[in-house]
Amino acid sequence: MLRFAVALFAVITSSTCQKHGCLEGDTHKLKPSPEPNMHECTLYSKSSCCYADFTEQLAHSPVIKVRNSYWNRCGQLSKPCEDFTKKIECFYRCSPHAAHWIHPNYTAAIQSVPLCQSFCDDWYEACKDDSICAHNWLTDWEWDESGENRCKSKCIPYSEMYTNGTDMCQSMWGESFKVSESSCLCLQMNKKDMMAIKYLLSESSEESSSSSSSSSEEHACQKKLLKSEKLKGEEGEQTR
Repeated sequence: MLRFAVALFAVITSSTCQKHGCLEGDTHKLKPSPEPNMHECTLYSKSSCCYADFTEQLAHSPVIKVRNSYWNRCGQLSKPCEDFTKKIECFYRCSPHAAHWIHPNYTAAIQSVPLCQSFCDDWYEACKDDSICAHNWLTDWEWDESGENRCKSKCIPYSEMYTNGTDMCQSMWGESFKVSESSCLCLQMNKKDMMAIKYLLSESSEESSSSSSSSSEEHACQKKLLKSEKLKGEEGEQTR
């Protein structure tokens, strides 16, 4: 699962590749393209960095393993927890935007992808009663001769392994994710991400870390979000 800690490569990816290509993971394409027949991860079907056949591994519940990584070393995940885990797997494997956060040292990895606080809190709530034996799913497994993951420590509830949603999001995949201070310039692994990514990429393209630039993008994003929610509310009223 998300085994981008293996077969690590030195960074040779150009800025153009980072913007328009895919990560160099073991299931990634060179460039994103449409995948209309995806079984899961359909959020990325119009422009995907994974092939449709990969998503067959995620199409049935419970998910036993993805590639050589077992999801059930501490028992099957509950359906709500499994659904959130799929979202993370789909983003890493299939999102055409994941390479925007490519790790500076490893072209198969991501770093500091901004997740919304609400997403992390909901993910933690969905998984808190499930069991887990690895604090960092990239480094804390024991890998056997066949390349499969095994527990090195005893299984304990997520609620004992992680303090809260923030701790889980920023620990479970090492440096891959961070909790954003913004409630808008962050990812929720749903359709709203397209709006957030638009402003995140715009902010990055300016190559400016000034507070005024960040503030401007935050304001624009929040304004767009409020407008979107207002329109959605009006549509809901009309259907009643």
